[in-house]
Amino acid sequence: MKLKNKVAIITGATSGIGKATALRFADEGADLVITGRRISLGKDVEAECRQRGVRCVFVEADHSKEEDCLRVVETALTEFDHIDILFNNAGIVTKGTAETTSEEVWQNTLDINVTAVWRMCKLVIPHMKKQGKGAIVNNGSDWSVVAGKDAFPYVMSKGAVGMMTKAMALDFARDGIRVNAVCPGDTFVDRWMEKGYFEGSSPVTLEAAIKEASEYIPMGRFGKPEEIANAVLFLASDEASFVTGHLLLADGGNTAQ
Repeated sequence: MKLKNKVAIITGATSGIGKATALRFADEGADLVITGRRISLGKDVEAECRQRGVRCVFVEADHSKEEDCLRVVETALTEFDHIDILFNNAGIVTKGTAETTSEEVWQNTLDINVTAVWRMCKLVIPHMKKQGKGAIVNNGSDWSVVAGKDAFPYVMSKGAVGMMTKAMALDFARDGIRVNAVCPGDTFVDRWMEKGYFEGSSPVTLEAAIKEASEYIPMGRFGKPEEIANAVLFLASDEASFVTGHLLLADGGNTAQ
């Protein structure tokens, strides 16, 4: 029960890494506010967390909207009176080069992958400062530290997340607030199979994805959402009490090449 008596906000928790982290946190005793845009899936995750014996509230939210971010934080304070952990997980994957990226894709990527992370941090930090402690985990990427081809807007956004994490860690270290980022490599999530998950592309097939992973990831496979959730748990828990400003790579060795 590493998170007993703690309250965590997890954004983008209706599937994938966000859902896996919500369930992992619930197993460790945390009360939760989880968010997402897909109501039915959000309610399902809420129910699964409650079945584990913790309190959990799902809030429908689009984190590109300031009012939705504010409503999430207000819900956490109303329901639980304090906020100990924020996991900024919500994000989108966009493709293209600097030449082919449209103004719309550029702005949408910034709004969701960068601005929303800053906005949620800005909203919770004052409350964490008052209680003298808190842990923020941002979801970066292995592309927070290295670049990739044909993913210019996404790489840009995740690079920004990495530097935001380090800057905030320095600014609030003396306030007892730790700020770190988990940086997953390719992680097999159910949304990969949906049409349109990758901007302007067709859904991948399971066979093609597995074959590709076996060729370029040193460990020969995609990561599992549960494996990333374990890394988030470490950064959010008191076991990482002397860890701040760190980008924790969980990428199967991809960036070691």
